[in-house]
Amino acid sequence: MKRSGVIGCLALALCYGGAAYAATDSLAPTGHWTAVTTGQSAKPPMGWNSWNAFHTDLTEAKVLDSAKAIVDSGLAAKGYRYINIDDGWWLKRRATDGRMIVRTSIFPSAAIGGAEQTSFKPFTDRIHAMGLKAGIYSDIGANNCSQAFAPNAPNLPEGTVAEREVGLHGHVEQDIALYFKDWAFDYIKVDACGIRAFGPDSGGVKSGQYRALGPLIDFKEIRRTDIAAVRALYQQVADALARTNPDGDYVFSICAWGAADVRAWAKDVGNLSRTSDDITPSWTRMLANFDSAANRALYAHPGSWNDPDMLFVGHGDFDEHHLTEAKSHFALWSMLSAPLLIGYDLRNAPQPLMDILGNADIIAVDQDPAGNQAVLAYDSDDVQILVKTLSNGHKAVAIFNRGLAPTEVTLTAGHMKFAATAPVTLKDLWTGATLPAFSGETKLHLDPRQTLVFDAAGARTLSKGLYLSEMPGRVNPAVDGVAIPQPDPTIHRMRNPWGGTADDGEPPAYTGWGGAQADATPYRQTLRVDGKAYGTGLGVLANSRLEVRADGQFRRFTAEVGVDDSTFDTDDAVTFSVYGDGKLLATSKPTRFGQTAQALSADIAGVKIVELVARGKSTRNKAPTVVTWGDAALLSD
Repeated sequence: MKRSGVIGCLALALCYGGAAYAATDSLAPTGHWTAVTTGQSAKPPMGWNSWNAFHTDLTEAKVLDSAKAIVDSGLAAKGYRYINIDDGWWLKRRATDGRMIVRTSIFPSAAIGGAEQTSFKPFTDRIHAMGLKAGIYSDIGANNCSQAFAPNAPNLPEGTVAEREVGLHGHVEQDIALYFKDWAFDYIKVDACGIRAFGPDSGGVKSGQYRALGPLIDFKEIRRTDIAAVRALYQQVADALARTNPDGDYVFSICAWGAADVRAWAKDVGNLSRTSDDITPSWTRMLANFDSAANRALYAHPGSWNDPDMLFVGHGDFDEHHLTEAKSHFALWSMLSAPLLIGYDLRNAPQPLMDILGNADIIAVDQDPAGNQAVLAYDSDDVQILVKTLSNGHKAVAIFNRGLAPTEVTLTAGHMKFAATAPVTLKDLWTGATLPAFSGETKLHLDPRQTLVFDAAGARTLSKGLYLSEMPGRVNPAVDGVAIPQPDPTIHRMRNPWGGTADDGEPPAYTGWGGAQADATPYRQTLRVDGKAYGTGLGVLANSRLEVRADGQFRRFTAEVGVDDSTFDTDDAVTFSVYGDGKLLATSKPTRFGQTAQALSADIAGVKIVELVARGKSTRNKAPTVVTWGDAALLSD
């Protein structure tokens, strides 16, 4: 087989990378919502995945028994419907025509003819007969993650070098048609080890076991990552899925672990985007994965979600002997609007773990149709307060004690953007108890590693409308102004669970530092213009365009705009403009660092898409200009 894939994907990158922007003005209004709406992800997917439970040692019986447990326990009725097989299912790629062959020794129902006549259709038929959906796993490269990182694992692909190339590379159209049209799968997770771990200097390639591909991703250095090429490869899969599934009944999960600047583009390509490397059943690893997604509320929407990886409830620090930690893990994923994919052998699950996974009130937080990921209202390495606006006007509030000591926390009405003088009621979503109403603030006790989760009701500070930071699910950073992607230096970095301490440690790996933020600047500073602080608003870099779904439900947009006091470039002049369905509605005078914020107001009656453009100098290598849309809101009066 001719290895021209890398050249091909580089050519495709011209369609999706920086070259396309050279010919067009990316800040010009489009009048359209450009984040993904295809597929079946109006809400975060829920279900079960085989990897955390069985790794590559999976069998058809284990998967079907898990599916049966999902149904019999009542979890299916609560929304857990995807049954996803991960790595380990494949035998090889057939040499004669490139068709994938299922390992029938572990999936016996796939044996439909001779040794190389296999089909997953009998298996997916059984899953569908239970009222569930079926998911499959692949890699964007030629080889997969277990081949790279688990050479002694069971059920690795067999055969010649070419036959062991079971990833999508060079076979996208063929494999996607096979998986979705012939085998009737409903979900695909596409890893990226094949374009990360098989460079010419890797041991497997040097030994002749695998052929070289890339690397296109350098996990520890974004400068050596070909962002445009990686995006182009995943776009090929997205296009193939749309063609193969004209009814849109699929989920496309991108698993590039936060590398390759996926923060900026995955929301425009797939339904889910991993924000970190793999989770493990340890408290500190959970923190690392949580942190990788917690600051990305504006990059999650109905149709495209941040994915901090699958649930590890039931294992290690989250097993039946660590129910406080298990509850925190589950609650935090729900606040993030993350996929809820169980990674546990459910055949003999203790009831307390099933009670956590089946908590209907907390599931409802994750599945709320407004699709707002929680925003950090208070942020520290000890305690965090997350607030999520729900579709009924209430707020879900999580108070998270990250540490090893008990603590007292003050929760204020302001954290929830509720009026300080009106009563606030809190319903505990773990116990179902309603706490006494309070005004202004209340104090709460948390044990080590505990997360309290409440449904909060009160009078909104903004009585006739919503602040944009209250509805991040309606805001899409179509262009976030990040010209040179940087690693994010603030995530929790734990000891590498796959190695020791003999190397240089764990440098930051989540690219996208500088992305748009709700209620903070792109670098997590307080929003501030000419000394005036804003408790609410959007922080973004200049040369950005934010899309807002108003859907004709509001009458006016208002904000106070200016160059933020934390900016790196103090000389730039920035002009702020508001568009409605592609038409200019309001614009500011050019403003610089140290100048008072300007009030902007626009009539948006009947407008479906509001676009907020901050335009400054466009020189690629200049220091970033930080700008603030202070108190940005959509009003109904």
